[in-house]
Amino acid sequence: MADNVYDAIVIGSGISGGWAAKELTEKGLKTIMLERGKNIEHVKDYPSATKEAWDFPHRGERTQQMIKDYPVLKRDYPLNETNLDWWASDKDSPYTEIKRFDWFRGYHVGGRSLMWGRQSYRWSDLYFEENAKDGIAVDWPVRYADIEKWYDYVESFAGISGSKEGLLQLPDGQFLPPMDMNCVEKDVAARIKEHYKGKRPMIIGRTAHITAPHPGRQQCQFRDKCWVGCPFGGYFSTQSSTLPAAMKTGNLTVRPWAIVTKILYDKDKKRATGVEVLDGETMKTYEYFAKIIFLNASTLNSAWILMNSATDVWPDGLGSSSGELGHNLMDHHLGIGVGGIVEGYEDKYVFGRRANGVYVPRFRNFFGDKRDYIRGFGYQGGGGRAGWGHDVAEYSIGAEYKEAIAEPGVWSFGMGGFGEILPYHENKVTLDKTKKDKWGLNVLAIDCELKENEKKMRKDMLEDGKEMLEAAGVKNVGGYDGDGTPGRGIHEMGTARMGKDSKTSVLNKWNQVWDCMNVFVTDGSFMTSAACQNPSLTYMAFTARAADYAVNELKKGNL
Repeated sequence: MADNVYDAIVIGSGISGGWAAKELTEKGLKTIMLERGKNIEHVKDYPSATKEAWDFPHRGERTQQMIKDYPVLKRDYPLNETNLDWWASDKDSPYTEIKRFDWFRGYHVGGRSLMWGRQSYRWSDLYFEENAKDGIAVDWPVRYADIEKWYDYVESFAGISGSKEGLLQLPDGQFLPPMDMNCVEKDVAARIKEHYKGKRPMIIGRTAHITAPHPGRQQCQFRDKCWVGCPFGGYFSTQSSTLPAAMKTGNLTVRPWAIVTKILYDKDKKRATGVEVLDGETMKTYEYFAKIIFLNASTLNSAWILMNSATDVWPDGLGSSSGELGHNLMDHHLGIGVGGIVEGYEDKYVFGRRANGVYVPRFRNFFGDKRDYIRGFGYQGGGGRAGWGHDVAEYSIGAEYKEAIAEPGVWSFGMGGFGEILPYHENKVTLDKTKKDKWGLNVLAIDCELKENEKKMRKDMLEDGKEMLEAAGVKNVGGYDGDGTPGRGIHEMGTARMGKDSKTSVLNKWNQVWDCMNVFVTDGSFMTSAACQNPSLTYMAFTARAADYAVNELKKGNL
């Protein structure tokens, strides 16, 4: 086999790209995984994993220079001293905001699988059927029955801890033992359950942390330092999980600093033949060839690659025949939170640093509830106790002051909303041919906004949250409606949606590009709607399913 010829090419190495590489190599395909950024090796390249705040020059916080250098990243929590080089440079990789969109990216091996929030929830048919019922966008070409066994499959490998609850809107899975709620969370959850007669369940988060023996990895150590890399492999990432499995086969080649600029298309064979790559360090151009291609560069970058793969057959890009490529961009809208003080429990404290919280699944517009908007939202949050750094109003010096700060502060409880954004055709990305990045490539222009449906939903997100905490006996309950700018959820979805008809969708039910059947797209860009729960587990399931189908079709000679 020539150095540049493989059975399969995987573009991207994040959550879905890692899964594609694992599945394809384990099924015997010689595969190259192309990553546009640098390599990061498990454990070895986690320099901050054992550091505490005092080990950093600025206690891990942001500096004025960082704020100047990262005008987008500074808008939210990603800008900090502990893992700055894991976030893409705003200067090197700019984009055009026709309307404000906060795009936070990770350009390195592992991508955002190293920094993700790890909350992992299934979809039920209540979500897969909503587009059809609401007359929004297009119908999903699949239902829960098509995906259920693949959820089982990826959960069993990734290691998802959670509790079985029997909820129609949130199917149970193949769970490792759940993490525990603390005493305040248990009581708040019990009071909410009683008050709402079980219609607003509060459960422990379902999270990609192993809580029992799991092959090749150590259990979560409750350090809550996940986003600087876990040397124990306690949470699922490409580095801890899918990459070692793929490398074990002997069938995987990993190529960092490989910026895929286009997919090469043979119009006579009506198939893709490979990809063109720009070396991010040397600026040299290479070509790699394969029988099948899995595009997993992350939602917006996958859209960019497809659009940049324009030919005389499809001048708007590979997969553009339906007119939907780049459209229907979604995220989850955040920025709404509620919280208050919980009295009592002075003799109780928490143990460890649990990297998880509680979850309230969606309850609006389900089970007979009907609002003046469609779809809904969930909440994530939890209870905790203030540390020893609290102020003591009565004292500022002396023995009484020392004694007072030797005790922890009050208990509080808070939660934030995650709302669904509808798949509006006019929320889109296009190529901006007037602006280029560090490598001389045209950048994306993003035109996306919340509309009336989301704005109405946000009112309920705030008021329902307050009402629930007050019903649970939380005191001094307050709330805020902050920044709901798209992108802040870091759950970009859409732009290459799947569907039943090639005239209205980019992909078919197997994640194949209608216009080029040996190209599969299984990152967030395939999503036809967004639901309101974290989407990564769904990407994993669809990727494993598509890889299985692709290899079978390859063996049949159909690809």
